[in-house]
Amino acid sequence: MSDTNTIDTKTIEAKTIEVRPFNSLGGADHGWLKAKHHFSFADYHDPKREQWGALRVWNDDEIAPNTGFPPHPHANMEIITYVRDGAITHQDSMGNKGRTVAGDVQVMSAGTGVRHAEYNLEQELTRIFQIWIFPRERGGAPAWGSKPFPKGDRSGRFVTLASGFAEDTEALPIRADARVLGATLKTGESVQYSLGKGRHAYLVLAKGAVEVDGVKVNARDGAAITGVESFTVTASDEAEIVLVDSL
Repeated sequence: MSDTNTIDTKTIEAKTIEVRPFNSLGGADHGWLKAKHHFSFADYHDPKREQWGALRVWNDDEIAPNTGFPPHPHANMEIITYVRDGAITHQDSMGNKGRTVAGDVQVMSAGTGVRHAEYNLEQELTRIFQIWIFPRERGGAPAWGSKPFPKGDRSGRFVTLASGFAEDTEALPIRADARVLGATLKTGESVQYSLGKGRHAYLVLAKGAVEVDGVKVNARDGAAITGVESFTVTASDEAEIVLVDSL
């Protein structure tokens, strides 16, 4: 449960759903930035939480008004930003500039190397999920893109927000064997997700509460899922869901 530091793991045959409560996550408070880390990051290290499939980082960041991340480099990583509240303003060494607002998504393929900055230029707190996924291969020219994803379009179903698969034509492209998906559920509503054999899912709620095959997940908890070809998510409270599906 998310009001304790206890990890709830439910295993049925080869299926595992491990809930990682928000209060059990690593974190840092820099004043302007309050961050929680689902996986080892910066000064937080947990050998049991290094990655999940190709998913390497999932940071839950709160960025104070008129602050942000100054220019810094990245290489060989797919970086996805899901904006939960407020807005984030991006600029990079490729000359890209853009503002991504709540509910929308931006992606950056770092490739051979890029410098970028991410600022909250708003008068309100900005909350984001910052997600890093290992690319299927190293190198390549860096790239950036942003796209609106109206929450109404995700009502009662998963919509692919970013994808490394050609068939996901409406999603932002990433260079990984992975998808990032979003869904919104009303209280009592359910949605099934087909994961596929040998793949890993990591699910986090931006808000609300759900049960994943009967295992309760609260707002900002993580749920690591594997060993199952499909699972059902049922909202016990109105929920906004983000999911990464990777090898």
